[in-house]
Amino acid sequence: MADFSRRLPVYLLLDCSGSMMGEPIEAVRQGVKALLSELRGDPQALETAYLSVITFDSTARQITPLTELMQFKEPELNASGATALGGALKVLMDCVKSEVRKSTDTQKGDWRPLVFILTDGSPTDIESFNQAAQELKTVKIANIIACAAGSNADTSYLKQITESVLMMNTLSAGDMAQFFAWVSGSIKMSSKSLDAKPGGAIELPPPPQGFVVVP
Repeated sequence: MADFSRRLPVYLLLDCSGSMMGEPIEAVRQGVKALLSELRGDPQALETAYLSVITFDSTARQITPLTELMQFKEPELNASGATALGGALKVLMDCVKSEVRKSTDTQKGDWRPLVFILTDGSPTDIESFNQAAQELKTVKIANIIACAAGSNADTSYLKQITESVLMMNTLSAGDMAQFFAWVSGSIKMSSKSLDAKPGGAIELPPPPQGFVVVP
């Protein structure tokens, strides 16, 4: 008998750089709030999904460790500084190493983490980013989905981290709400399909209206 149930770790990597100040960061706060209430209303997600938030501005940090949904407290998000996306990827790798349970001979570990990256720019810590992107390719620790928000977002960097890159045209509250609704839909869909086809490729719902999947 396993003494724990397998978790679906979900990491949100949120850009809190200066360009997100004002309406965008407020829209992200509302989005996280909506995401939580959506997931808490879904029995399957409630049972399996655990949520963590990593933010990046001039530095990157994990502000909420991997937490079950009922215990999760909304993080305080403020916008300032640069875009240390490379730093955020490093923090992500460290967190996955320390928080996600690996399978052993007697016990299955957690499911493969889902990572959602939201950024409205391009990394300002290029060297760090290049190293982290390279390492992520090698270790393949998670299913990563990246969203480039607004006209200044550079998708070419995101494509170095993952094949799944979405582009949203604006940082408006409406687009942001759609993005977070899509994230909660993706998490719900993943938590339902886990038992159906373990190890299968992850299925995501179609992107929101007006969002473009970057080829």
